[in-house]
Amino acid sequence: MRIGELARRTGVNHRLLRYYEEQGLIEAERSPNGYREYGDEVVLQVRQIRALLGAGLNTGAIRSILPCAQGTRPTFDPCPELMATLHRELASIDEHMDNLERARRALSGYLADASGRVEARETEPETERDTADRGRV
Repeated sequence: MRIGELARRTGVNHRLLRYYEEQGLIEAERSPNGYREYGDEVVLQVRQIRALLGAGLNTGAIRSILPCAQGTRPTFDPCPELMATLHRELASIDEHMDNLERARRALSGYLADASGRVEARETEPETERDTADRGRV
């Protein structure tokens, strides 16, 4: 099938399909007229790629474990790099989540501090300067 048909059957646009090909995730044969021709198995591969991208894996990790994938979800038979890749990716996600949580706590603290200052200003009695400033407006 040509790239347009593959795009229609998978819901993935042409540009992404070409990108997957550049990344070594899918392969196409070239017909004599230069068109890309994909086998029926590529439909499943693209669905697997989309599922793995949705799980947070990058294309490099997907390239290493895609040969182990079975089914659309996909499920995996243990193969040489599978466990190491999945552990490494999970650790990376955990580290990223820790960094985001630290950043969230810091921003929350800044917001609480700023909110406290706004509340304190709203409850402060008027000073002579505030009254004078208002008279100049």
